[in-house]
Order: sequence, then C-alpha cells, then structure tokens
Amino acid sequence: MIAGIIVGIIVVIMLVVALAKSITVVHQAEKVIIERLGRYKETLDPGLKFIVPFIDNISARIDMRETVLDIAPQPVITKDNVSVTVDAVVYYYVTEARAVRYEVANFNVAVSKLAQTSLRNLIGDMQLDQSLTSREVINTSLREILDEATDKWGVKVTRVEVKEIEPPHDIADAMSKQMKAEREKRSVILSAEAYRDKQILEAEGDKQNAILVAEGNKQQNILIAEGQRQSAILVAEGEAQAIQNVSLAAEKFFIGNAQTLKQLEVTQASLEKNSKIIVPDKSRLINVISMLKGEEVIENLTGE
Repeated sequence: MIAGIIVGIIVVIMLVVALAKSITVVHQAEKVIIERLGRYKETLDPGLKFIVPFIDNISARIDMRETVLDIAPQPVITKDNVSVTVDAVVYYYVTEARAVRYEVANFNVAVSKLAQTSLRNLIGDMQLDQSLTSREVINTSLREILDEATDKWGVKVTRVEVKEIEPPHDIADAMSKQMKAEREKRSVILSAEAYRDKQILEAEGDKQNAILVAEGNKQQNILIAEGQRQSAILVAEGEAQAIQNVSLAAEKFFIGNAQTLKQLEVTQASLEKNSKIIVPDKSRLINVISMLKGEEVIENLTGE
C-alpha cells in the first residue's frame, strides 16, 4: 500500500515536471532555438509555446534587438610610425537566430577581434593628421568590413563609431601648441581682413558721397542754365513784342501821315491858284490850311 502511494506521488511529480518542461514562453523581441536530442529542430517566435519534455530542450534565447558592442582600446601604429590608442563601438542586430547560434562560437568575441584587426589595418594606412581628421571615413570603412564579414553569421552591422584616437602626450602637446599658433594666426588674418573691409567700405562711402555731390552740382548747373535760357527767351520775346508793337504803330502812323501830307500838297497847290476847296468839317486839313492861310476864309459846304 505504501509502495503504491509512493509510486503514485512519483508519477504525479513526473507529470508536473513534464508539464512544466513542455510549456515555454518566448518574450517579445527574442527567438528561442529548440534542439531535439542534440540536433536543431526549430526556432520559436514570441508567445506561449509547447515542446516535448525530456526530448526537446531550449538551446539558446537570441535577443533580436539592436545591440551595442564596446571595442576595447588598443594601440595602433600609423603610417608615419606614431602610436595612437583607438577604441570604438559597434551597433548591430540579429537577422537570423539559427545562423548566429550555429555559425559562430562566440559572436561578441569574434566581432570585437575583427573590429580591432580592421582598425589596425585602416589606421595603419593613414598619417597621424589624416587619421585624426578622417573619423567619418574610418567609421564607414569599418562598418562595411564588419557588415560583410558578419553577414554569414546572421548579423547586420548598422553603425560603427570611433570614440577616441589618442596620440602620445608629447605629440598631443606639440599639436596643441600648433593649434594655438594656428588660432592666433587666424585671428591676426581675420583682424587684417576686418581692417581691410573697413577701409574698403569707407572708400566706397567716400566714392558714393563724391558721386552724389557731383550729381548735385550737375543738377544745379542744369537748373541755372535752364533758368538763364528761359530768362533769355522771355527777354527776347519781350523785345520781339516791343519791336512788333513799334512796327505796327509806325506803320499805322506813317501811312496816315503820308495820306495827310499828300492832301496837304494838293491843297497847297490849289491855294496858290486861289482855288476854292471843299473840305469836310472833320478833316485834319482845316488846321493845316489855317496855318498856311492865316486870315483866308474857306467855305465849308458840308452836305452839299
């Protein structure tokens, strides 16, 4: 009886353990590698999954999120034989869980060593100054090398960043002094250029001022000349009008006097012959005749 109870308890325990082993939960952003009797069976996606207990087992849980791998600092010799210390970071994510589990023994170590070797090769082909100013080129080249190498491992390298390239202290001090000298030189050049620009602006201002003064004088002279011309025209027109008025008056006066003179000559000739002349009472010859014949009577036969 007791033996049966013990067996029953063992069976229950085994069933509970088997049930526990048959149920597995795959979390979001990960995949689970299942092996059956030591061989790859399948890759489980996120969710509640059931496996065969004691036969199937979880080989690995693969994180599918983008991961950052820090590359340890290492000394590198540049092309001009200067030793610098370089470190970097690599950003990657897994594209195929099975490949990253079975194609490489230790992915992090493999990528770290490959990145260090590639950094030594890249910076070893550059001068010190070039390596310090070509980080973007180094980043791009290193990413392409790592991405190509890790593609068969089921990994995609998205970005590589060189964090620091540190030269020796004596070279760093020399570079600092050189940079300080360059900054002072640039400051002097900028000051000289600013002074030159100021002189150019002042000269340009003087030029514009002279142009404006000349334009003003020109306009003034034009206005004065225009005023003189208008004045001369008005004077000439006044003189012409005066001459015309004198001409009209002279023409009118001399024509009338000429007629009177002619009449006077005829009258004088008649008086010399003692002829009788009939003269209109309103004629100007009456006064003239009176002057010629002081006491002689002239018959004014008006209306006859």
